[in-house]
Amino acid sequence: MTARIFMFLTCLVLAACGGGRGSVPSIIPVDYGDNAFGDSDPVDWGRNGPSAYPIHGIDISRFQSAIDWNAARAAGVRFAFIKATEGGDLFDPMFDEHRKGARHADIPWGAYHFYYWCRPAEEQARWFIRNVPRDSRALTHVLDMEWTPFSPTCTIRPPGATVRAEAKKFLDILEQHYGSRPIIYTTPDFFDDTGIGQLADTEFWVRSVTKMPHEHYGRKHWRFWQYTSTGIVPGIRGDVDINVFYGSHDDWMRWQLR
Repeated sequence: MTARIFMFLTCLVLAACGGGRGSVPSIIPVDYGDNAFGDSDPVDWGRNGPSAYPIHGIDISRFQSAIDWNAARAAGVRFAFIKATEGGDLFDPMFDEHRKGARHADIPWGAYHFYYWCRPAEEQARWFIRNVPRDSRALTHVLDMEWTPFSPTCTIRPPGATVRAEAKKFLDILEQHYGSRPIIYTTPDFFDDTGIGQLADTEFWVRSVTKMPHEHYGRKHWRFWQYTSTGIVPGIRGDVDINVFYGSHDDWMRWQLR
């Protein structure tokens, strides 16, 4: 653990001890590589966990309020995926603020769409395009596909063939508009239930917060790995999702320039 990380975590622990009941959550020291991150509920990943990857970033939505992007970058945030849209009529009210903040801090950003199973893919793709501007500096955008058992309006679970067909329609439309094929974000149960990993020419961003990715996704190659939902990052209030990119610093630069 570098001295910079140790000093950061020491300050967090001291703040937690001296702030009074309920003022600051307890932070457990972790090793997430050369980054000044903490975690309120960390996993002992061992030597092949997130610390083995040099490029870390966050994914955020309206649940993260105003962010000090310069502080986040100084702590080690190298990319941000920002929620933009959901379904065919929901727009995240923090998207524009987060997007502009990331750009001003020179943090590469991409937008993500949360898929709603009770609207057609074409309608959802048009809604995303309506709200997310073309930006030559933006990362490849993301289609977030997972089950929605707690949705108040739509809990259906289409068969895998339907899921894959709808995903392909969405990806094709966005690829034609933005010039690059979106990544698919998914979860272990959705991956197993739908066979979404069968889609050709598609990169995947996987969620795996208690086990190594191969324990959930087998030999499926992933491009991004969401390894915690309880990360603590300077400049961001409360818990935040943290992710790694699969590859080296040079791989990261090449991937952005595809």
